[in-house]
Amino acid sequence: MSFDGFTIANVTHDLNKYLIGGRISKIAQPEKDELLFTIKCPDRSQLRLIISANASLPLIYITDEKKQSPLTAPNFCMLLRKHIQNGKILKITQPDMERVIIFEIEHLDEMGDLKTKQLIVEIMGKHSNIIFADMDNNIIDSIKHVSANMSSVREVLPGRTYFIPKTVEKFNPLLAKKEDFFREIFSKNMKLSKCLYSTYTGISPVVAEEILYRSLIDPDAYPEILKDYEKEQFYNTFCQVMDIVKDSTFTPVIVYDGKKPVEYAAIKLNMYHDLNIVEYDNISTVLKDYYKQKEVVTRIRQKSVDLRKITSTAYDRARKKLSLQEKQLKDTEKRDKYRIYGELINTYGYDVKPQSTKMEALNYYTNENITIPLDKDLTPHENSVRYFNKYNKLKRTFEALSLQIENTRTEIEHLESISICLDIAENEEDLVEIKEELTEYGYINKKRGEKKAKIKSSPFHYISSDGFDIFIGKNNYQNDILTFKNGTGNDWWFHAKKIPGSHVLVKTRDGNLPDKTFEEAARLAAYYSKARENAKVEVDYLQIKNVKKPNGAKPGFVVYYTNYSMTAEPDISGIKQI
Repeated sequence: MSFDGFTIANVTHDLNKYLIGGRISKIAQPEKDELLFTIKCPDRSQLRLIISANASLPLIYITDEKKQSPLTAPNFCMLLRKHIQNGKILKITQPDMERVIIFEIEHLDEMGDLKTKQLIVEIMGKHSNIIFADMDNNIIDSIKHVSANMSSVREVLPGRTYFIPKTVEKFNPLLAKKEDFFREIFSKNMKLSKCLYSTYTGISPVVAEEILYRSLIDPDAYPEILKDYEKEQFYNTFCQVMDIVKDSTFTPVIVYDGKKPVEYAAIKLNMYHDLNIVEYDNISTVLKDYYKQKEVVTRIRQKSVDLRKITSTAYDRARKKLSLQEKQLKDTEKRDKYRIYGELINTYGYDVKPQSTKMEALNYYTNENITIPLDKDLTPHENSVRYFNKYNKLKRTFEALSLQIENTRTEIEHLESISICLDIAENEEDLVEIKEELTEYGYINKKRGEKKAKIKSSPFHYISSDGFDIFIGKNNYQNDILTFKNGTGNDWWFHAKKIPGSHVLVKTRDGNLPDKTFEEAARLAAYYSKARENAKVEVDYLQIKNVKKPNGAKPGFVVYYTNYSMTAEPDISGIKQI
């Protein structure tokens, strides 16, 4: 989610807690749209504050990380150093639940007189900006200049007057009274969640849905269907959530689906009760962790774009080839008809008259009379030979196509498994082996003189609740190594039933496992498979001594004939990862 008014309120509360009275000792501009302040706090500690007006990822949070700055500071950075370096932070405010934070900073001017300036941070998606102004709201400069050609709503240029743009009339939710709430919300003809975030400033769709969830009301419901007690319940819950902001009793959280961060907020998101909700001490840590992990996921997706495209193209080609082969195979189904025609002509053709175009005969396979078309220019024997030739040709085609279809289906399964490997890759090292596999099987042309890449990727490693080591292959090469090199006869092996996915190996000395470990290993096998989005997944499990690899089989492909099965949820929350 993007920054909303609740997140800004939480950030503002934390900044007031730590930075009020602090002095700005250093100002850097690591990126063209990003500032890094080093602040000496009243308790003599030192904190860093990141402020980014990046259009795709605007942020503001306290951090301990350092960033490399350019040798020559940009003009905006030099201006801030001139005016507010060594300045004292007097006040930090958020006006009317807007996505805006205003710093009031006291400093000495060139004449040695005390002056106060404003640093205004707007966290508004692609319209984000950092604006430096005096106390009369006259803009001195900004990190991004916005001319009239760029925006018809507001210019952000030196000498212009600063104001918060209001393109839509919204109300401050902290000041909402009951009669106003009922009038504004329940008079609209739209879904309740949209009513909420389109009426009040600072409420995002996620927070709106959370308020409705706490009210036990469907967020997709329309106002007119609510009963009076539900309207009261809705308003009371709305007030309770607003009290969180008024009292600064925030509970910053990140919601995880497995290891993947899917949402964050300044309040607890009870509506995600089926996922892993992790509470944090402060919103800065939430923002840092969430966007860092999001950045990792995004970077890996970008790094794997070419591999995904190659895999997807090969997969689509294989599917088309399979469709054509199956259609051709269907055409060979009439081969036995031609064989029977030939046999019946040999049996009953002795009394066929010359120039006949057909022949009536008893089919001794079905005990029914059939009509056999004849070429009038051929003798019965020649007609029989013609049908046997058609039969033999179709038989050869059937045998060849059957083998080709089997190979094509194997290729499709192989490409599906590679696609799963790309989905679970966590870093660049994980992609190296996948690229090697695609190269080995001819999907990527190997450049002349190119050396084989060094493999640094390792399997996933989990510990079950009972203390057993569980390993999961990240790709097909790792699957083979886990199953046929790292596993021993009594270890247990898990895999999603008839679905592409990772091999899961549970190490054990005597072959005995507690039920809880069986269940957790099955959940991992379900999660690291193509069916991870399903509510339930059937998982096969057996001792590894019963898993075999056919000669010449592709990486990750195995066979087994004696196994147990269980149904598992693809949910790995609560399973400890090393």
